[in-house]
Parts: sequence; C-alpha cells; structure tokens
Amino acid sequence: MPVLLEEVLRELQVRQGGLYLDGTVGAAGHSEAILGCFSDTRIIGLDKDPEILMLARARLDNYGRRAQLYNMDFRQMETAMKDAGCGEVNGILLDLGVSSFQLDTGKRGFSFSHDGPLDMRMNPADTLAAEDVVNNYSREDLKDILIRYGEERQAGRIASAIVRERKIEPIRTTKRLSKIVSAVPGMGRVRSIHPATRTFQAIRIEVNDELNAIEEVLPMAVDLLTPEGRLAVISFHSLEDRIVKRAFRRMENACVCPPKLPMCICGEVPRGRVVTKRPITPDRREQEENPRSRSAKLRVFERRSTE
Repeated sequence: MPVLLEEVLRELQVRQGGLYLDGTVGAAGHSEAILGCFSDTRIIGLDKDPEILMLARARLDNYGRRAQLYNMDFRQMETAMKDAGCGEVNGILLDLGVSSFQLDTGKRGFSFSHDGPLDMRMNPADTLAAEDVVNNYSREDLKDILIRYGEERQAGRIASAIVRERKIEPIRTTKRLSKIVSAVPGMGRVRSIHPATRTFQAIRIEVNDELNAIEEVLPMAVDLLTPEGRLAVISFHSLEDRIVKRAFRRMENACVCPPKLPMCICGEVPRGRVVTKRPITPDRREQEENPRSRSAKLRVFERRSTE
C-alpha cells in the first residue's frame, strides 16, 4: 500500500478529466490510485530508476495512453510535460527518498539489512556510487556528509573507522560497512534505529544529490501547476521536511522587504498558499501495517488562482 494514499488523493483534489504528474512514480501505487478515481484521469510519471520504472509500466499497462511514463529525474518534469503535449497539470506528487523496492533489492546497495555491493545509485547510469564515497573521500569530507546529511553525532569516529578499515582492504559491500559503523565506540548504545541508519542515509543523499534536487524542483513544480493546482510532497526525514517547509513558506510569503518598512516595495507576490499548516502523518493503523510509513510527512502547497 502506498504511503498516505487516502490523504494524497484527498489533498490533490483529484478531479474528472484531470492531469497529474507523479515525479517519483516508483512502483506506481499512487499513480494507479489517481488513475482509478475517474475513467478520464491522466498521469505523467517520472522515475530516474529504469529498473523500478519497468514495474510501473507493467502495473499501468491497462491504462494505455492515460499513463505516460518517462525515465527521467523529477527535475526534468518540464521536458516530460512538453513531450506529453501539455503545459500545465492539475496536481503534482513527489514521494521523496528511497523506495521499498530499492531497499529490498540487495544488489542495489541501499540497505544494511541486505548484503550487496555499495552502490546506492537511484540511476545506475550515474557515475558516483557509494563505494566511491566510502573509499575515496577524505576523513573530513566523510565526517562532513555524515553530519550534514545524517545528523550523526558520532560522525568523526565513524569517518576515522572507515578510513582505517579501507587502508586494510577497500570497503565494497553493505554488510562490511554496516559492521564497521556498528563497531564504533558509542554506537552500541540502545537506539530506536540501527546504528548504521544515519550513515547509510548520508551516503545515499550524497550519491544522489537528493537535497539539492528537492531545493531545485519545488519552485519549478509550482510554476507547472494550473491556477489552484496543488503540489503534494511526502518526506521521510527531517532534512527533507525542513527544505519543503521552508520552500513553501518562501513561496507563500514572497516579500523580501526589511521588516521595518511600513509597506512592501519589492514587488514580489505570493505564488500561492500553504494548505497544510502542520504536516499530515500516517494514522496508527497505517503505521502498524507499514512500519516504514512511521516517519512520513505530507505537506501541500496550492498555486494562487491568478498571477
């Protein structure tokens, strides 16, 4: 079951004859539900992972031309829309982070739960892999990404352990990296998450340039909406959610004038409104049925009715 499915359908306000863009189509759970709302609803789906896109194509095959799928990064959504022959869409969904398919496929190297090569590339055609980061980054660079992208308190110790171990033999598997991180002094304390969780998250974000991608795509997505069209974003950790929250605020409160000025003179106008003053989270039933949904947060932005 896709995360926050009922909430996504409600907040996107799926309408008859509507056109929607799923920028992270994955296995197409959300897209299939959107297409199922009405017989003439259409979807443009993007995913930069060609392997998972094959699953989406198979799942949506019965919908014919109502579902147009592209092997593209969500930052290429404007290109996909032009190819599909449209200039605006009624709603856009971004389900951020790594998919269950990627986590559960050991050969992709995303998870410490499945042994596999240190890869973590969402697009296998990209040049930078997790193995390159782990074996070639300096200790200081490793420490920096563990702090910035993993918010890991033991970043320095973990970076030192990685550098020490790779001198003995290059680190090439998820299992070995997980063992190295878990053995670091201070990591054996009781935690609500696996000791290697934040390290794997940080390396994955670095490999896929995930946070910069989110920063870039949000204002772009709003520009591609019809008036009163909605952008729905599901995030899974505080770094993603913080970017979404701040971007939505900037687009709602566009004025950049100094607070002391009696009136606005910058000429900037709001691009819309934040629909969700607080993020929508899964209810207890969904969290029990799908433990991976526990950290999910849905935020929604609506483009203004007139420019």
